Amino acid sequence: MKKVLLYAFLVSIVITSCTDSTTIFEQEEASFGNETNATVLTNSIVYDKSGAMEIYEENFQNGAQSIFANEQAGNYPLALVAQVTPPSFSGAENLTATDIHIDGDYAYISYNTAGADYKGAVDIVNVSDPAAPRLTGRAYSYDKDLNAIHYSNGYIYVVGGVDAEQSALASANSVVIKVAASNGRFDTSDLTYNYQEGFNANDVLVANGSLYVTSGRDGYVTEFDTSSLEIVNEVPFQDLRSVVIKDGTYLVLDASAGVRILNSDLQETSQIQIDSDFREADKRTLDIMGDKVIVAEGRNGAGVYNINTGAFQEYIPITINPADVIESDIVTNATAYNEGVILMANGGAGLGLAEEEDDILSTVGVIELDGSTNYVASKGDYIFAASGREGLQIIKMNKPSEDLAEKCSGTPTYSGNANLNVAASQSLAYSGSRRFRSISVSGSLLLCGTWTVNNAVSIADNGLFEMRGTFIVARNNRRRDLTVGENATLRIEGNLTIYGDLILEDNATVEFIGDTSRVNIFGNVTGANNANVLGTFDDIQDKF
Repeated sequence: MKKVLLYAFLVSIVITSCTDSTTIFEQEEASFGNETNATVLTNSIVYDKSGAMEIYEENFQNGAQSIFANEQAGNYPLALVAQVTPPSFSGAENLTATDIHIDGDYAYISYNTAGADYKGAVDIVNVSDPAAPRLTGRAYSYDKDLNAIHYSNGYIYVVGGVDAEQSALASANSVVIKVAASNGRFDTSDLTYNYQEGFNANDVLVANGSLYVTSGRDGYVTEFDTSSLEIVNEVPFQDLRSVVIKDGTYLVLDASAGVRILNSDLQETSQIQIDSDFREADKRTLDIMGDKVIVAEGRNGAGVYNINTGAFQEYIPITINPADVIESDIVTNATAYNEGVILMANGGAGLGLAEEEDDILSTVGVIELDGSTNYVASKGDYIFAASGREGLQIIKMNKPSEDLAEKCSGTPTYSGNANLNVAASQSLAYSGSRRFRSISVSGSLLLCGTWTVNNAVSIADNGLFEMRGTFIVARNNRRRDLTVGENATLRIEGNLTIYGDLILEDNATVEFIGDTSRVNIFGNVTGANNANVLGTFDDIQDKF
């Protein structure tokens, strides 16, 4: 075991006579590079496909896949906030995200490269403003794959693999790195390395004051001191892939046997036997759902097991298989559980969504994303999905806040058609959290909650549309407009996003209620000279 404290990410190597120890020191310093170009960071956040997302559901009558298969407005009004373009440098033009850890307002992402090359990267993304995520930090790993990441108490812990035969310092192929970070930025004066036996370090967890790392085939689950990175305890296993904690008990996925349940001394107390084909060196994860563990099981989908008894409960299947994807790419690589929602990174079959209600699991469909989905993490109101060359996808779930739910409690929950049409003689009010195909208002409509609309929204002459909460129209790569007709009124209390134009006809009125409303228009505001815009609001794109 060797360890070195590094004082900078990148320094030039002085080509002079020096001791062997100095050479090693400089080689490790040169193995990381910190991105300092603010333009690179800014341009890595892209909005080309941002906006309202669909969920492909299965039409059970003919087995086909479609959007709004039953023509009812769907649950889960998801919106793609932005994408993070993968890091790239010479010799590492095909980096893909491997792991995501969410802590507070920041997401920490690790990357590696496919094939024999050992190269990786780390990103830090600030998501405190849902309308404008920011890439605040990026570091490059020139000779190490980075496979898993965890942030805790001012430090990023990232693990991966290195070619020990080519490294002057590495004593084993599995590497553990600790780097200070605060306010979304790396502290390049505080960086520490250590190594452990095993084919490739593939998961990391900080719990109970210690750092726990799994290191793959013929490796270990190892406990490190979080301060010094010295090894405190280690136990060998045949083929570890993932580690999680539940009530002080550690669960590790051993691809040779199943889920091994360990005590605080890392001694096995019980086992959940699993006979799935986990394949060699593939990403496979564990996640906790109450008293159950969800296991990413490749072609079988996600397996659900009772932690206390070890009993198998059921599989959440990969329900929709795209015709143009090879069979070997349709596998569940990772899962994430978030307040009744189960997300499945199903490779070429995309990002699956299932739900748990009253201990009953049911599939919903596949979220509209481009690219193969290799990893997923979710916390709070966000989903982060790693989609191959498409990069990191930042998705907002648009869950109604408790305060908004209270405000909306006086109106009935919407459960109607995906195309909402309000006749001139109607005055309707609904609460909820739904995704629509289209909305047309000739009479009066109040929507209180969180809503997305795939196509255009129109308010006919003399119509009234009031929205309280969050309302998102269309998508940046398929723009649609929101039209306010002659003498019609659009009244807003909350957050309005339009991927298209806001069109105001003669004597149309847009009125903002309160002083905290925000409007984010990716097209233009166009209309008659006698149109009215009233109230206080934050115009994010400066379109008014």
